Amino acid sequence: MNPLGSSSRNQWRVDAATADLVRASEKPLPVALAATPKDIRIDLARTAVVVVDMQNDFCHPEGWLAHIGVDVSPARTPIGPLSGLLPLLRALSVPVIWVNWGNRPDRLNLSPSLIHVYDPTGDGVGLGDPLPKSGAKVLERGSWAAAIVDELAPPAGDIHVDKYRMSGFWDTPLDSILRNLGVTTLLFAGVNVDQCVMCTLQDANFLGYDCVLLEDCSASTSPAYCVDATLYNVRQCFGFVSSADEIRAALSRPMTERA
Repeated sequence: MNPLGSSSRNQWRVDAATADLVRASEKPLPVALAATPKDIRIDLARTAVVVVDMQNDFCHPEGWLAHIGVDVSPARTPIGPLSGLLPLLRALSVPVIWVNWGNRPDRLNLSPSLIHVYDPTGDGVGLGDPLPKSGAKVLERGSWAAAIVDELAPPAGDIHVDKYRMSGFWDTPLDSILRNLGVTTLLFAGVNVDQCVMCTLQDANFLGYDCVLLEDCSASTSPAYCVDATLYNVRQCFGFVSSADEIRAALSRPMTERA
């Protein structure tokens, strides 16, 4: 019989006479992590990491936020922890999903209310406008501005999703992709943790995914109290908070001690 399906984790097997709808079972890969508000045990065979908005416009000193006077150094702090963590997860076949802002060139996926947030007077440098120094279009799909920072340049095989809202689930294929991958647990990372990361994590929770925010892989250019409130709300309502350091420590233990 022939496999039928875009992911090995969600395939039928078919021939001219029969359709076998029984999915192959993934061998569990449990790992125990210290987390808050309580320690957790997750199955890496059913886990993906969602990295939000680690893009030049948000994290590069010549990007959009820096152009409008924002100190982007906090947004760069996840680069180091992610650089160490992502190769370990890829080696275990954990999908790495980049959810990045990527506007259409004609901006037909953006409402006036969304454009207004970033250009309230209508004569500034907002979504889709060229940056004065480089000419790159702000967060436009395919532009330097919307590209992932060089330090995290992803290899072939990672999954890319363009978003146009604070949440990565609205008007995108993210949920369909995760369900085809057979994923139930999501590790969240990126910027800004109190905005796009939090909105995406909330929607994931509403859709029934298990949510784990990696604190050292997330950051914000907002005031510290915004980050504190986000961590509180994740622990209180939407999931758990752990770290890349904790995952690396867990994976460094012998296999018999990981779970």
